Amino acid sequence: MRADLETLEQAIGHCFANRELLVRALTHSSYVHEKALAGSGEVLRDNEQFEFLGDSVLGFLIGEWLVKCFPDYQEGRLSKVKAHFVSRAHLYEVARRLDVGSYLQLSRGEEMSGGRSKRTLLGDALEALIAALYLDGGIPAARQFVETSVIATEGAGGEVENLAPKVLVDFRSALQELTQARKLPPPRYATVGERGPEHSKTFVVEVRVGREWVSQGEGYTKKGAAQKAARDVYDRISAAP
Repeated sequence: MRADLETLEQAIGHCFANRELLVRALTHSSYVHEKALAGSGEVLRDNEQFEFLGDSVLGFLIGEWLVKCFPDYQEGRLSKVKAHFVSRAHLYEVARRLDVGSYLQLSRGEEMSGGRSKRTLLGDALEALIAALYLDGGIPAARQFVETSVIATEGAGGEVENLAPKVLVDFRSALQELTQARKLPPPRYATVGERGPEHSKTFVVEVRVGREWVSQGEGYTKKGAAQKAARDVYDRISAAP
């Protein structure tokens, strides 16, 4: 783990009064097991309990923010947006943006297997980090991080209110309906590329509507890549005369 945790504190916008909370949030179980087998004598605790707590704190804060910002949304609509923000794919992107992987304490085996870039491991570490913020600075510290790092990064120009409608749109379904209305051939999807290791694979999906409308999307899931491709074609067909 890097010694300059101050850099991470600057990135998350919080200076820990109890630095041990931050260290624990970044300590993977593999590191604790490795040290125990080596008989180091160190008293170490991993971040799994923090992950459990952070998941609950994150869910509460996302729900609080959604009710405050979208008072007219029904429960089902709020749940869809919340599901996006707490998803493993989104938490991985936030953790990657903050370079959380560089600060993790991992066993040698976990590090050699690409642990610093594993999506599940990084998502878990981000939840543990939220728990550490809550334990060190209470709800205000956790709220500040969630709203500025988990939510606001996706809003255009920081205008987070612009995000919810985008999250709610299923562009595959929208494109299907648009092609029917325009009397165009139905969209056809194909996975045209994959790259990266199994724990961090990227997919490229292509969508075609007849011969004229073609686009490709890239994402960490085939569904996400297809949504991006569908959105591009949807926007272009919608703008066409």
